Amino acid sequence: MKRWELLGEARTPDGSLMALMRRDREHVILANGKPLMSSLMHGSEEALATAACERARTLVHPCVLVGGLGMGFTLRAALDLLPPDATVVVAELLPAVVEWNRGPLAPLAGAPLKDRRVQVVPGDVAAELQSSQNRFDVALLDVDNGPSAFTESANAWLYTDPGLVAARKALKKSGVLAIWSARDDRKFEQRLRYNGFTVEVTRVRARLKRGGPRHTIFLGHK
Repeated sequence: MKRWELLGEARTPDGSLMALMRRDREHVILANGKPLMSSLMHGSEEALATAACERARTLVHPCVLVGGLGMGFTLRAALDLLPPDATVVVAELLPAVVEWNRGPLAPLAGAPLKDRRVQVVPGDVAAELQSSQNRFDVALLDVDNGPSAFTESANAWLYTDPGLVAARKALKKSGVLAIWSARDDRKFEQRLRYNGFTVEVTRVRARLKRGGPRHTIFLGHK
């Protein structure tokens, strides 16, 4: 069996070490040595976009926010659904992740950053939400491991009452907030409802029909 090859490293603002590793056909991003995502398990990331963009695909000039680029699978799934006149804003905290998606990760999801509909905004997705009002038809948040922040402590704000208020204000009427999570979280589900969202919760396999661990998708309808 081949050994893991280190392709790149980067520090998050709070000091966590992110590493991109490759072995054979698998790419893995680690956070402080712990697996955060794998190129062999991305079905639930694609399901996040599929579930949330069902309405947006029928709109004229839809605007979608993708918070957290990851390996580009959520972005690719959204682009495959959205019309040619869509705008997709990608907010990514780590410049290195953007460069990885333009480099060794690009072929995995069909180089989505090359799509002319995509605008990359360096920085925290929280800032993008706070500076927007009635702008997005869909906000896709695949940040950290969900409501329980794993890599970046500042991510926790997104899942608080103030964070959800900002997200709701950033959405257009009938907009959708979609959040990926590694696990169920009943308290967070209740918090979404408390902050004015109609909530759907979907549980999907990491590899969809091919199995893998179960992940949770929260859909909050404005």
